[in-house]
Amino acid sequence: MKKTGGLRRKSRSLFRKHRREKGKMTLSKYLQSFKKGERVKLNLESSVQKGMYHPMFYGKLGEIAAKKGKCYEVLITDGGKQKTLIVHPVHLKKA
Repeated sequence: MKKTGGLRRKSRSLFRKHRREKGKMTLSKYLQSFKKGERVKLNLESSVQKGMYHPMFYGKLGEIAAKKGKCYEVLITDGGKQKTLIVHPVHLKKA
């Protein structure tokens, strides 16, 4: 049996931008930097697919563990377990 869909399945309303947010994204958001131990919110930018995490983690709070290339390792707790996500800075917001 073949799996239908992928990571973006049933996420149309979740990733939809509001009318005022549409258009070009600012370069400062794309190039923002974080320090180790800093608290961040996972806030997905739907116009950028690189470094995107799984939609089930949308809106969660995490902590920066390390920098990995252009992306960051973010530690989150999910159901009592600690998980590591590799996320591009455009999908992160300072908490």
